[in-house]
Amino acid sequence: MSDLEDFLDETLARQLKAEEALHNGDPEPRLAMWSTQDPLTLFGAATTMTGSDEVRPFFGVLAQRFSDCSVYRFELVAAGVSGDLAYTVGYEHSTVSIDGVPSAPYTLRATHLYRREDGEWKIVHRHADAAPVDPPLAGAVRRQPDGSDATPGTR
Repeated sequence: MSDLEDFLDETLARQLKAEEALHNGDPEPRLAMWSTQDPLTLFGAATTMTGSDEVRPFFGVLAQRFSDCSVYRFELVAAGVSGDLAYTVGYEHSTVSIDGVPSAPYTLRATHLYRREDGEWKIVHRHADAAPVDPPLAGAVRRQPDGSDATPGTR
């Protein structure tokens, strides 16, 4: 297996479970995915923070806002591994209640950077924002998690 395949099979699978748990009010699996060593950065859909002392406590606050997640799916667009650094880029599709409001779907574009620490991949950066309303550029090709290509509009 390649470094990328190992990374996706182990780390991304664990991260997806952690994100679903967060969307059901449990921050602990996400906290386990994140490094405790600075530098850490969070450019979230609703906030920007730097450093472990700011970033990690925020996940507990965020988890309190989420409940009743019926859908959490990650659409991988790109990923790579080089030495002790890795990244993922994709779309997070969620249907969840936020602040007790009835569940509603939303999609975020999300980029994560990972650093290998003591043999384990840890997240050190997240950037997420609302997916644009406009469709992707004509002719763009999107790689699906199973390795197949999907043209725009076939998601």
